[in-house]
Amino acid sequence: MQQEDTWLVGLGVIGVLTAVGKLLVSDDPITPRLVVGRALLGAVTSMVAGIALIQFPGLPPLALYGIGCALGIVGSQSLEAYFRRWANKQGGGRGKTTN
Repeated sequence: MQQEDTWLVGLGVIGVLTAVGKLLVSDDPITPRLVVGRALLGAVTSMVAGIALIQFPGLPPLALYGIGCALGIVGSQSLEAYFRRWANKQGGGRGKTTN
């Protein structure tokens, strides 16, 4: 496996762990659907840190993983809030009735 592939896998794992950790400390009921959804969202948003390698090709792995952790937390929260607002505007909020 090449170095870039190893970093990509590492970023994905960090994103999954961050998302599951956030879920465990939240008040949301833990369901398999929520665990998988947040794990995927965390993994994808943390992988965006790979873009930093374009600007800084010699970036150490620890710095890259730190950026990945930050993006995994902030990015997934932002995306989740955006899609919840969008779904509510469309009348598709779960468990909510529209008049």
